[in-house]
Amino acid sequence: MTQHVMSQLAEMIHQLVEADERNRLSTPDAHRIYDAPLVAVASAGDPLFIQLKLPEVVGAHHMAPSEWLPGAKSVVSYFLPFSEIIRRSNYEQGLPSTEWVSARIDGEAFNNVVRREIYEFIRLTGHHAVVPPHDERYCVRERRSNWSERHVAYIAGLGSFGLNRSLITKRGTAGRFGSVVTDLELCVTPRAAASVYAACPWLDSRECGLCIARCPAGAITEQGKSVPTCAAYIDEQIRPLFAPRYGCAKCQTNVPCESASPQM
Repeated sequence: MTQHVMSQLAEMIHQLVEADERNRLSTPDAHRIYDAPLVAVASAGDPLFIQLKLPEVVGAHHMAPSEWLPGAKSVVSYFLPFSEIIRRSNYEQGLPSTEWVSARIDGEAFNNVVRREIYEFIRLTGHHAVVPPHDERYCVRERRSNWSERHVAYIAGLGSFGLNRSLITKRGTAGRFGSVVTDLELCVTPRAAASVYAACPWLDSRECGLCIARCPAGAITEQGKSVPTCAAYIDEQIRPLFAPRYGCAKCQTNVPCESASPQM
């Protein structure tokens, strides 16, 4: 029964991304934002959710699924990969493309549509659901939210992390993640990654590292990514130029992990 429901849910998400006209930029060219999604499920009781409370991971303020929804059984997680036209528009060094900063904002608006549709789908089965980013308890402290979509996606088996701190899925890093917590018990997706950094050639064997040169802010080095440096670049240089839109993600485009996993 749960497998049948999961199949229906995954099909609903795929159809939404494929056919909904909101999956397009609000700019005159109206380019398609996302290609076919990846969908996975984590057990709400996975012990890794507790590890997210460690200060070196996310922090003590990160809430476990059962804190969002008492009796939670599953977490539906998905990845929406940006379309090729959006990704290629951001290949040049320097400032982000107009298409990219538009996709960052219009794409998150559509991501919220997907979240709401999953929520409604689950409610129609007679179960409860919570969308953490839409909940009044959702907050961000020192650039870290109390519900990290990337870390949730890792727990759900969608990929592993890279030098640029992006999650590398089998469809790459360039895209957006979303998730919904529910008391509907669904079949859990196995984690294929052998380690937290299995898909990144640099972190695995010191090969590649192309995202280092791609970062216009110099926020990525051989040691990793400086979130404050990245954030300062976005806030001080990008937002004033593109407001109310913003974005960069040069480290996610024109690199081997842009639309595929180099090692998975």
